[in-house]
Amino acid sequence: MDMKNFPGRNPVPAFETQQMGFPNLGEILVSSGRLDARAVERVTARQKERGIPFGAAAVELGLVSQADVHAALSRQFDYPVLAAGDQGADPELVAAFEPNSPRVEALRKLRSQLVLRRMTNPQLCSVAVVGAARGEGRSWLAANLAVLFSQLGERTLLVDCDLRFPRQQSLFRLPPAGGLAARLAERGEKGAIQPHPRFDHLSVLQAGIVPPNPQELLARRAFGAQISVARDTYDMTLVDTPADETGADARLVAATCGSAIVVARRHASVHKRVAELSTGLREAGVVVIGGVLLDF
Repeated sequence: MDMKNFPGRNPVPAFETQQMGFPNLGEILVSSGRLDARAVERVTARQKERGIPFGAAAVELGLVSQADVHAALSRQFDYPVLAAGDQGADPELVAAFEPNSPRVEALRKLRSQLVLRRMTNPQLCSVAVVGAARGEGRSWLAANLAVLFSQLGERTLLVDCDLRFPRQQSLFRLPPAGGLAARLAERGEKGAIQPHPRFDHLSVLQAGIVPPNPQELLARRAFGAQISVARDTYDMTLVDTPADETGADARLVAATCGSAIVVARRHASVHKRVAELSTGLREAGVVVIGGVLLDF
């Protein structure tokens, strides 16, 4: 699948709702530190004077930016997006920082295909994201897909199984302490995985401290048990993997998950290696859902 040349969305217009169950936009802007009580009074007066939505009045007065209003609206409608400069996650999470960009629309199309495939085969709820070589965009794709599934309101788990060069803990600004490696080594890291502070429906199990025996840890029964629990607990589990060129880790993980997406990078990936990886996965009984061609 080519991730280029998908049309983008028009910016979401500023509006607010007073329906029961939705927090007031002004309250959200105050709780996030964008407005204080005195500013709310000014905005309310301008809103009544001009007959415009609260958010539009606040922007007109120069008290908040349009991005601030969009971020507040996302909270209002339980749609997690992040304002520029938010230090709770890396800007590479474009699904959160740039939800209306063309590349995120392309990712939504991929998400839709995964949802449709899962409807006909419920077993496709744990998906490994694999690739032949480093630098092809596996971690970026897995992270952004996880955010997109959480934006559907689905209970989503992202597991970083790249115990060689982990990236998810930096993308989601998580400490390396604990994580998957410690759980597989049975070092007391057990219990429920907590939702990410910025995404109510998304939990991230980071790789943790890089261990000296990554392949041996992933081959243990404990990893299969982790994936089994994930299937019973979450609506969607996405699993980041090491590059296939670094060892057999990715194939072990994909076989445990049962299904996989193969990632390649335009003008960088070697077609023969990608084909060999896909064939090897199928021979191991893995359902190869499809391929994603990234261009960056």
